[in-house]
Amino acid sequence: MKVQGLNSSSRKTRNLIKTTFAELMQEKRELNKITVTELVKRAEITRSTFYTHYDDIYEVAKDYELETIELLTCDDKILYTKQDIINYFDEIISCLKKNEEIYKMLLSSNDTLFFLEKLRKIAIEKIFSTLKNIYSSANPYLELDVCFFINGVVAEFLKYFRNQSDYTLDELLINTKKWYQKIFEEKTLL
Repeated sequence: MKVQGLNSSSRKTRNLIKTTFAELMQEKRELNKITVTELVKRAEITRSTFYTHYDDIYEVAKDYELETIELLTCDDKILYTKQDIINYFDEIISCLKKNEEIYKMLLSSNDTLFFLEKLRKIAIEKIFSTLKNIYSSANPYLELDVCFFINGVVAEFLKYFRNQSDYTLDELLINTKKWYQKIFEEKTLL
C-alpha cells in the first residue's frame, strides 16, 4: 500500500476505491476483467488518486484480503477453553454482519476465494490447537475432525454470501455452535 499515514480523507478515498472494487467484482465476477480505468470512472476519482493509494487492481484485492483476515482472526486472540471457541464464533459472525454487503459483493466471484483458504487454515489451526490442549490428544483424528468441521462451516457461509442459502447468519451461527458441540463436546473424543 502506498499511502502510509492515513488521514480521514485518505481513509475515505481508500474506502471508496474498495467499495467500487467490490461492486465491480460482483458484476464482473473475475478480477482480471476489472480495469483501473473502469474503477476510477465509476468512483469518480482521477487515475492519479487511485495510484496514490494502490499500484493496481490486484493490490486492492490484497488489501481486502488482509483487512478480512484481520477482522476474522479477532486480533490473534488465543483460545483456551471450549467457551472461548464458542465466543470466537460469535466474534466472527459479528465481523461478518458489520461487512455483510461487501462480503456478498466480493464472494460472488471465485477470484476472491484466495483469502478463504487462508481463513480456513487460520481457523483450523486455532481450533485444533485449543482442542488438542483441552483433550490432551485423546483423539488421533482430532485434526481431521476439525478440518471437516471448518470446511463444512466455511462452505455454508460461502453459500450464504452468494445468496444460495435459505438460512440467516444468525441461524448459521446457532447451527455452527450445535455442530461444534455435537462433534467436539458431546462425544468424549475417542
